[in-house]
Amino acid sequence: MLEKLDLTKSLGKSEYKEKMPGLEARLGKLQRECTKRSIPVMIAFEGYGASGKGVQIAELIRALDPRGFEVHAVEKETEEERLHPFLWRFWVKMPAKGRIAIYDTSWYRKVLGDRFDKKTKKKELAKAYDSICSFEEQITDDGTILIKLFLAIDKKEQKKRFDKLSESRETAWRVSKGDFRRNKEFEKYEAMNEEMLVRTDTEYAPWTIVEAADRRFAAVKIYSTVIRVIEEKLQEFDRIESLKEPALCYEGEPLEKLGESILSKADLSLSYTKEEYKKKMGKLQKKMERLHGELYRRRIPVVLAFEGWDAGGKGGAIKRLTKKMDPRGYVVHPTAAPNDIERAHHYLWRFWTDMPKAGHVTIFDRTWYGRVMVERVEGFCTRQEWQRAYKEINDMERDLADAGTIVLKFWMQIDKEEQERRFKARQNNPEKQWKITEEDWRNREKWEQYEEAVDEMLIRTSTPNAPWIVVEGNCKYYARVKVLESVVNAIEERIR
Repeated sequence: MLEKLDLTKSLGKSEYKEKMPGLEARLGKLQRECTKRSIPVMIAFEGYGASGKGVQIAELIRALDPRGFEVHAVEKETEEERLHPFLWRFWVKMPAKGRIAIYDTSWYRKVLGDRFDKKTKKKELAKAYDSICSFEEQITDDGTILIKLFLAIDKKEQKKRFDKLSESRETAWRVSKGDFRRNKEFEKYEAMNEEMLVRTDTEYAPWTIVEAADRRFAAVKIYSTVIRVIEEKLQEFDRIESLKEPALCYEGEPLEKLGESILSKADLSLSYTKEEYKKKMGKLQKKMERLHGELYRRRIPVVLAFEGWDAGGKGGAIKRLTKKMDPRGYVVHPTAAPNDIERAHHYLWRFWTDMPKAGHVTIFDRTWYGRVMVERVEGFCTRQEWQRAYKEINDMERDLADAGTIVLKFWMQIDKEEQERRFKARQNNPEKQWKITEEDWRNREKWEQYEEAVDEMLIRTSTPNAPWIVVEGNCKYYARVKVLESVVNAIEERIR
């Protein structure tokens, strides 16, 4: 890609002045159209040092309404960012629907600058590329317009620009020793960029290489590219909208080919007496108290995800799990229906923003699996969206595990009769009536549909790094002990 570029391309001042007003007007109109249609746009600027990314971003935003975009200058990771998976800081900077986010360098820092500086280890590289491609596929599948621009100059031009910047006190701070080292080893860094372009130039997120030696030529090409991509995507969205949903769906493996029902294997007769429960629970909670300190000392993050039938015992299990834990080192997130801000983002966005930093524990009382359960059964998302979600969720959990996170997922299993008994007990207890709603009773009418959705979810998303643990929950004592035992065992296995 890079070695075949003609970096002598240029544009005269008069031709530039002639073209730009029309381009600016078209881009401004497209911004308004994206806002009107609630379509998010992400524009990633990559390229060599001193290739003009900052200058070109300033040119581009001249045409935009400043109320509708944000520019993110991606620099070295902060301490907070280092304590999370590397994509976390980009998930939290995702634009809401109808807005534009522009990145001055982006998630590619992991496989470029950090790789050159040996901050990204060789063994991490393949996983980083997988994560990047998965990230871009997820956001574009969800309707984000992603535009990736790579600004190219040659070694000689880069050195000339570095020297010029260094001559002035006002601009010398923009050039570092690392910049000069990359220029000195330009061929080595060029090879890394070439590899990056080849490995991440995909159908859903292609690269546009911008010959950036001439500022005016680069500006016109960037404007033209952004306009073309947005216009093409808007037309594509119109075509998709006109199609009937079945034509958009891929056909997954029939459930019967995936294996027999996991829920049917749960032995709901398992139980403990009150005495057995107290004895086991006391020992486990003491272990958990000690292990929680070890997690913080060793900077190991933990994600515990709880799903299950209404009245399945999630709250009771979480309460016993956290009883002896230091409250400064864990947080419990009860997941409700998304609010307006959350609906304006990718459905995984709100969960990424709540992921724990290293050494902390995050517990989700209901999770991202709502996509393939409630949203699937109740028709809140399309068939294509919930079928696609299995891979998206697996990829997210893989990113967490690759960053060293312990990920455990609990399904609290009870039978229909036990659920009814608990519902009635809540209704008859004034202190617990708030726990039961009309919606809970309505959901019982769709038990079989939910059961089918849960079985498929368990089969498709239980992985070695993020396993599902089915908790036999007709006996609350047994369920609470099993949850705590599972967490303790997982932590002890990690710290051995």
